[in-house]
Amino acid sequence: MLKVEKTNNQYLLLPEHSTLNIHSEWFKAQYWRNQNAIVTSKQGRAAAWFINYHKDKIAVLKHYWRGGLIGKLLSDQYLYTGLENTRVYQEFLLLSELHALHLPVPTPIAAYVEVKLGIYRADIITEAVHGAQSLCEMLRQQAPSEHVLTSVGRTIAQFHREGVYHDDLNINNILFDQTGQVYLIDFDKGAIRELDKQWQQANIDRLHRSFKKEAGKWPTFFFTDADWQTLIKAYQTALETH
Repeated sequence: MLKVEKTNNQYLLLPEHSTLNIHSEWFKAQYWRNQNAIVTSKQGRAAAWFINYHKDKIAVLKHYWRGGLIGKLLSDQYLYTGLENTRVYQEFLLLSELHALHLPVPTPIAAYVEVKLGIYRADIITEAVHGAQSLCEMLRQQAPSEHVLTSVGRTIAQFHREGVYHDDLNINNILFDQTGQVYLIDFDKGAIRELDKQWQQANIDRLHRSFKKEAGKWPTFFFTDADWQTLIKAYQTALETH
């Protein structure tokens, strides 16, 4: 399902039928900066660059950074135990599988692994969701409509029916494109699992906590218990009727 091109200590991962002429420079922000092709960027621990990579197409370039306490020591270094064990390979493969299932995820474009002295660093490029706005950004500006809430609930159910486990299901990883289509992003440490209510409920509980966490961070945030009930009812109905 993936093409792997190896050059010395570098691996380039591509979708099976990719026709783009992609090389290692694609994974360096400076390369795009030199071409004046960086549209915008998102800074912070999970920095990302939005790049004009092909004609008028926009992609997102992300580097893999470690979180938590270990991230303060190792930042972007991971122990290399084989290409298929790397986080980027597993996420890129999963995205390719989800895309093949026609689930609403960003289209995978390419990924990159560089290995030195038993340590690897990695990057991933995915197509940007057109006109994307996160659910969190939306709720900071206005109260959600019933249509928005049911769309989110049904989309999560769509993934769960296919056995898709999202390791960090939160309202920053739920996006709307300019037509209102819901997408899920960031499948690092995600997986396709046997259907099981326990992990599905754990996903839902994590999502619920993220609403409360973000509500406590922002001076204005429009989300009520009734909104949650509308979302969860749509999720449960969609999960049970397919």
